Formats: sequence, C-alpha cells, structure tokens
Amino acid sequence: MNSRIYKNKKMIIFFLIPAFIFMFVFLYYPFVQNIINSFQHIKYMGTTSAEWNKPFYINYIKIFQDPKMLIALKNTGIMIVATILGEVGIALILSLLVSNIRKGSGFFRVVYFFPIVVSATALGLLFNLIFLYDKGMINQILQFVGYLDASTNELIDWKADHAIFTMLVPVIWQYVGFYFIILLTGLSGIPEELYEAASIDGATKFQRARYITLPLLRNSICTCVVLAVTGALKVFDLPWTMFPNGMSDTWLTGTYMYDNVFSDVDFAAAIGVIIVIIGVVLSVVVNKIFKTKSDYEV
Repeated sequence: MNSRIYKNKKMIIFFLIPAFIFMFVFLYYPFVQNIINSFQHIKYMGTTSAEWNKPFYINYIKIFQDPKMLIALKNTGIMIVATILGEVGIALILSLLVSNIRKGSGFFRVVYFFPIVVSATALGLLFNLIFLYDKGMINQILQFVGYLDASTNELIDWKADHAIFTMLVPVIWQYVGFYFIILLTGLSGIPEELYEAASIDGATKFQRARYITLPLLRNSICTCVVLAVTGALKVFDLPWTMFPNGMSDTWLTGTYMYDNVFSDVDFAAAIGVIIVIIGVVLSVVVNKIFKTKSDYEV
C-alpha cells in the first residue's frame, strides 16, 4: 500500500502548483517587468511608462558614463573581495578551530552566529557610535594606548578619511557567523574514520586539514563564496544606515539603485538588471573555479 503511494507521481503536481504560482507572481513576473522597465521612460515611482527610450538601450550606456555608478561598481568590487576573504576566510578558520573543541563548542556557535540575528539598522547605528569622530570608542581607545595625542585631543575622522574600511568592518562582522554555521555543518559530515586513518599513517593536524578537510569541504566553501558574492552585490541596509546618500563616495550598486528608484525608475531598473547579470556571471565563474563534485569525491 505504502509503495503504491510513493509510485504515484500525479499528486506531486497538485503540491507544486502553489509554489510555481508564488514564484511566477513574486519572482519571475517582477524580474521580466523590471527588464522591460529598463528600456522604457519611467520618471517617478508609481507612474506608468510614457514611451520607450530613444534609443531603447540608453540606460545601459548611461550606467557606464555615470561617475557615481562607476564608483558604486568599484566599491562593490572591493566589497566582493572583502566578503570572500573576510567573511568566508574568517568563518573557515573559526569553523576549523571550533570543530576541534570537545567541550563548549555550543557556546561558540551561539556567539559567532548572534550578529546575524541583530537588525542591520541597529548594527549601523552601533558602529556609527563606535567610529564616531568625537567621543567614539575607537578614538578613545587609540588615545588611551597613546597612538593618538590625548593632550591635543587628536582624533581620526573614520567616516571621512577611511570610509570604505569603516563600512566593510560591520558588514564582515555581521555575516561571518552565517558562513561559520554552513562550514561547520559541512565539517560535521566528514567521516571521522578518515582522520583516524590519517593519524595512524602519521599525518599532522596541518596535513589532515590540507589533504582531508579542505578537499572534502570544497562544496561548502563554494556555496559560501557564491552567497558572499551575490550578497555583496545587493547589500544595502547596513551601508545605507552608516552612509546615507553615498556619503564620502561610498556608493554600492544596491544603495545607488535605491537612491535612483524614486526619481529615475527606468535607470534604477537597468542597474538592477546589471546587478543580476554580474551576480550570475560571477556565480558561474566561482563554480568553474571550485568545480563542485559529489560529496567526498576528491
């Protein structure tokens, strides 16, 4: 009786139809409409298209002629590199360390994952206070240790002189825990027998990590890198809270698209299409580099 239920595939369609309808209404239709909007003239949010742009591809030419958009692309490139090296790199190191802890590993799982559950707006306000020019925590610490002259009230204007660094730090800090959990889950799936056999053969901890852990963790690392790349392309809330309106030339593709969406809808739509294209291309490149394989295939 039970085997007949699993062999009957007709009911699968009944359960999949609601999911397909949801994806069509809230994913595919808006995406296709956004592409169409990028070729039309739509000035303000909520207004209909008056006509097609002349030429219809003018917004895509404008993207590479707009100085602010070029700054956004450059900063987004920096963000992508920083998220791969900072978020995924640090998460990999932390996951390797925590996986070797026999007692108390649950504490570190909670501590490292905690920042991801905090609102990005709250984190932005928090780091605004940390990097505050006068009475900010960083400047006070630097004065205390003697790096800055406290007698003359020497201060560093982090948001003006080191804007990109100031923006990257909270973004990296927030998402390290997310990739940490993914990588730690991947580590838990590696058979312990492999490490025991390597230990018997005289392999050191470094050799076990290099020749067993990293190769078998390739698929998990690939997933994290793809998520980091796509996340860097669309990150918005935390940078916008710290640097509204691209203060100190901190435009990102996500923030610059948002800045245009209320006054130049078709141009913002074109930026959205470019973000998707870059994300797809980079995701394909990452998958080619890592050459993902089935579990435990080296």
